[in-house]
Amino acid sequence: MTPADRLLWRAVGSAGWWTPVLAVATVAGAAAELALPAALGRAVDVAVGATAGESAGRWLAAVGGLVVLLVGAGVVRDYGTGAASARSVAGLRHMLIRHILALDPRAAARHPVGDLVGRLVGQVADAGQAAPTIVLAGTVLLPPVGSLVALTMIDPWLGATFVVGLVLLGVLLRGFVADASAAVAGYQRAQGHLAGLMVEALAGARTIAAAGTTGREVERVLTPVPELRRHGTRTWTVLAGAATRGAVLSPMLQLAVVTVGGLSLAAGRLTPGDLLAAIQYAALGAGLGTVVSALNKAVRVRAGCRRAAEVLTEPTRRYGDRALPPGPGCLELRGVSVRADDGRPLLDGVDLRVPGGALLAVVGPSGAGKSLLAAVAGRLRDPDAGEVRLDGTPLPDLSAAALHTAVGYGFERPVLVGETVGAAVGCGADPAPVARAAAIHDFVERLPDRYGTPLAEVAMSGGERQRLGLARALRAERLLILDDATSSLDTVTEYRVNRALTDRADRRTRVVVSHRVGTAARADLVAWVAAGRIRAVGPHAVLWDDPGYRAVFRS
Repeated sequence: MTPADRLLWRAVGSAGWWTPVLAVATVAGAAAELALPAALGRAVDVAVGATAGESAGRWLAAVGGLVVLLVGAGVVRDYGTGAASARSVAGLRHMLIRHILALDPRAAARHPVGDLVGRLVGQVADAGQAAPTIVLAGTVLLPPVGSLVALTMIDPWLGATFVVGLVLLGVLLRGFVADASAAVAGYQRAQGHLAGLMVEALAGARTIAAAGTTGREVERVLTPVPELRRHGTRTWTVLAGAATRGAVLSPMLQLAVVTVGGLSLAAGRLTPGDLLAAIQYAALGAGLGTVVSALNKAVRVRAGCRRAAEVLTEPTRRYGDRALPPGPGCLELRGVSVRADDGRPLLDGVDLRVPGGALLAVVGPSGAGKSLLAAVAGRLRDPDAGEVRLDGTPLPDLSAAALHTAVGYGFERPVLVGETVGAAVGCGADPAPVARAAAIHDFVERLPDRYGTPLAEVAMSGGERQRLGLARALRAERLLILDDATSSLDTVTEYRVNRALTDRADRRTRVVVSHRVGTAARADLVAWVAAGRIRAVGPHAVLWDDPGYRAVFRS
């Protein structure tokens, strides 16, 4: 079973008990639809006197009952289709979001953000139609097969005529599924590409406006439009072709049944009621619209499952089940190497030991690998070779809760997550202490509801946002990693924050990526990174004697 097939059945399962309800309602509706022409035919025969000894009222009551059943089944089917789809879409989106957020960073980088959003919003919505579509596909042949049986029972010649028509319909539908599948899959790929380019453009909107390159960006974002139009046109062409052929063949088939039925009526083999029933069965069985609609839905569901399953096959970050032993927060990198997708070394054989409770400044020229080293140190990225240990425990062996409790990250451009300001800080019942250390408490106290203020209603500068992110990082119990986390602060605020971070009373291990000579001077140790390697480790005062080290800060 392919990943797309597994996702398809997962979607059906997410619909819960609505799937059997839909199946019962659909089958009941199809049965009533097939029984109605026969009941009408018998009522007509009784009314015109073609059948003696029967009560017209009984057959009229049967017709009324079948109509009520048809209406009831249609209501349940329509409501159940919406309810089942909603449950499936919700279940699939929860699953996909959890998987996307748990992806290994390298796997996530293979999919542009816009493409992931497109799959989550568009393709999952298609895949969520799996339950009603499978029910529809499983029952779509009931009307034509039932009509064939009924026509054969009325008159074998009518059945033979109808078989010829069904064979012609099958020939006309040949190739529809393959053509429609290719067109829909191509359309969804182009749609994802367009969404990815659009997200990139929106993220860099200010840069684009400042550079005056709006025209070029519009052309770049709209690059997939011709492909989108081509696949869209192909989709509608395939559908229109199938519908057109059906529109031509269906009345011809009904006309053939009417002709054969009329001859049988003239020969005395049929009653007027039988002819009426035969005409209705011919119309019911020859209706191509339902079959084409079912096939089109099946194609879209299958394509949606395939696109969503592509993301679900990407590997997620794996965690162990160990807790950290007691310790001061000693950080060790042993033979750590990280390579780019093209094999180029980004970090090459890095060995580094940071004593527990020490403040380590990571410095080096742009592109040296400082941020990557910081990402590896806290397991934002796993190395391709070597290992990282915290108090002697390899980071992959730690449970997710143990790792996230022990390690905190502060970034240059933090993303704040949570409904309120207090939730964004994320330090439990009392976020004030870490907010004071990040010099953001006074700002929060001026908000209408203080830490309970909805985050979406707070207008913040870059520095205030950075300090809130820093406050969240300060919840770490054992290892604090800051990657240019004070770059947007003014001089006075940065001084206050740095004093808190370099306080000797803070017993956590701190790794600070910085370009500031003052930060390096206050650190216990400095790791000088160059071209993906550790060039030297030592106190700032000792390294300062090297002209190359001094040049790092001049650049």
